[in-house]
Amino acid sequence: MSSKPLLLYTAPTPNGKKVSVYLEELKAIYGDKVAYDVQKIDISKNTQKEPWFIKLNPNGRIPVLVDRARGDFPVFETAAILLYLAQHYDTEKKFVFDAATQPNDWSEMLQWMFFAHGGVGPMQGQANHFNRFAPEDIPYAKKRYIDETKRLYKVMDIRLEGRDYLAGPGRGQCTIADFNVFPWTKSYSFAGIESIDEFPNFKKWFDRMDAREGVKAGLAVPA
Repeated sequence: MSSKPLLLYTAPTPNGKKVSVYLEELKAIYGDKVAYDVQKIDISKNTQKEPWFIKLNPNGRIPVLVDRARGDFPVFETAAILLYLAQHYDTEKKFVFDAATQPNDWSEMLQWMFFAHGGVGPMQGQANHFNRFAPEDIPYAKKRYIDETKRLYKVMDIRLEGRDYLAGPGRGQCTIADFNVFPWTKSYSFAGIESIDEFPNFKKWFDRMDAREGVKAGLAVPA
């Protein structure tokens, strides 16, 4: 049995990479306290629908985090996993705010996390589907979801004017709000968006996130 406290069931998708990015950022600070094993799930074979996996996540989706250090407690849904890691493993609050002493910053962070979950992920996911996987060519659907994804990028561009990160005072602080959305934006070209140059503030943030060592390491998981 591995002595690492965490086990991540994942696949090379934007949702899976959100968690591995945060884990790698935490590892750089806390070391072995946040060490984790990775079990790659082959979603092309519907492994995530097998009974053993459904016991961990009834929704049959990756990622799932199992906390061996806390009685093999399973956590599914990416935002829930990020917040769980923040609660139990980001003890110095390097990538989150204190809900009690920084309530406004905490709320901003959650707002941008939910923005990503309700907007960027679903809309860009549909753009991916109709541009890459749909069995028939539907120009209306392609345009609809590409346009909506670009609109959401514009929302972030507005937010990021004069800022480095999405949440926090002043120019902001790198938090799980950024980790939560960056892996989706990283694959903008896959969704059919040719360039992000029309969103200059967003592009600066994109390049800033892309240059982080923890982000690079997390995007490479699973190997």
